[in-house]
Amino acid sequence: MTKPHAPSCERNQGPIREVLLRHFSERRRILEIGSGTGQHAVFFAPAFPQAIWQTSDIAENLSGIQMWLDEAALPNTPPPLALDVRGPWPAQRYDAAFTSNSLHIMSWPEVQLLFAALGGVLEERDAMFAVYGPFNYGGQFTSASNRAFDVWLKARSAASGIRDFEAVDALANSIGLRLVEDCAMPANNRTLVWRR
Repeated sequence: MTKPHAPSCERNQGPIREVLLRHFSERRRILEIGSGTGQHAVFFAPAFPQAIWQTSDIAENLSGIQMWLDEAALPNTPPPLALDVRGPWPAQRYDAAFTSNSLHIMSWPEVQLLFAALGGVLEERDAMFAVYGPFNYGGQFTSASNRAFDVWLKARSAASGIRDFEAVDALANSIGLRLVEDCAMPANNRTLVWRR
């Protein structure tokens, strides 16, 4: 098997890390939901040596993630967990969670399931959740490129699409999370950070 590679990870990981450093510097157990290729994990984990960076994804992606983890040989990246938002979640609790470019890939019911399950996985006090990706505001696209991306997403899967910030923020609020930063990122994306 060839080690998976996503060029977009290399373009966005620096700006994302800057945001995470502002909020995750005191975290000890970080769950990355939908780790994809594993590239983000091996880039971010060294910035948080005090924390375990736990990767996760659907079962078919785990071997590719493990290839990146094996090559990096970092002390704080245990083997990836199988995690499908429609199935069981880890029994372990985390004081932070992160996901990148995932909410627009999932269906809206799956996004709802993610937040519902996340409520039981995050620590009850002072937990953080960060999300990177494109968002609409007030039901409007923030750029022509995001509008075109949404068309492409829906052509690939009718249930996917760029999510409205207000709807996602309401899901976060429902599990006791309050927005602490909404940071503009390259390529018309955002990093949203909530705190419990």
